[in-house]
Amino acid sequence: MRPRPAVLLELVRAPAALTVPGDALAGAAAAGWPFGRRTAGIAAASVCLYWSGMALNDYADRRVDAVERPRRPIPSGRIGPGAVLAVAVTLTGAGLALAAWAGGRRALGVAVPLAATVWAYDLGLKNTRWGAAVMAAARGLDVLMGAGTGRWRLALPSAAVMACHTYAVTSLSRRETQGASPALPARSLAVTVATAGAAAVPPPGHDPAGRAATAGLLGAYLLAAGGAQLAAVAEPDPAHLQRAVAAGIHAMIPLQAALAARSGSRAAAIPLLAGYLAALRLSRKVSPT
Repeated sequence: MRPRPAVLLELVRAPAALTVPGDALAGAAAAGWPFGRRTAGIAAASVCLYWSGMALNDYADRRVDAVERPRRPIPSGRIGPGAVLAVAVTLTGAGLALAAWAGGRRALGVAVPLAATVWAYDLGLKNTRWGAAVMAAARGLDVLMGAGTGRWRLALPSAAVMACHTYAVTSLSRRETQGASPALPARSLAVTVATAGAAAVPPPGHDPAGRAATAGLLGAYLLAAGGAQLAAVAEPDPAHLQRAVAAGIHAMIPLQAALAARSGSRAAAIPLLAGYLAALRLSRKVSPT
């Protein structure tokens, strides 16, 4: 029996994928790529690889979820483990194919390590002390895929910013069902503030309008991520940690918009912020975590 589309959307945390195309835009902006077919194809490849990781996450965590998250698709019996693994394989193949179509061998030079990092994280490294760092590396690679192997050095600062934010959110997510001490969300809040500070440093020759746009978008990022993290510092129970994780996932979008604006692509902020509003709305129906 085929799983219902609604089950697949829940499995891959469909709304959270709206946080992914901005990686390609930020990388392309840093590298000076025009936002054409290539960037659109790379963004689509990123979404497929992200969705494959979400499916793999549920496949790997199916026994833990039976206790901690029994309403998820596998423990609730709405889809079988074998079908979930097939979804992950299909989405990985689609992501690699899209990367090859959009950027050729150079794009595959980043897409293949990115896919390998996703699989390694979900199937072996997630619950180790390296888990958050591996997830952060995956997000950084996603930005570099938008830049392309020929110009990846230009996108390294943007990739590092996204990796730092991802590290903070992933660290929080590892305790979102058990609760934590105030120190954990406090550290994440400190990383968020430091990330905003690093993203605010303009490249040489940045125009005043670009600096103003970057500052405004970083303010939106701090408000989106920092507010929930501050609330979790005051009360670090599972409910507040889950809200902080969800807010951190969504806050990636204004951060990506700020990185694009910093690189001189202020126009990219408009569709990204539209995606941010859509992600917030859709998350009321499908959880991003």
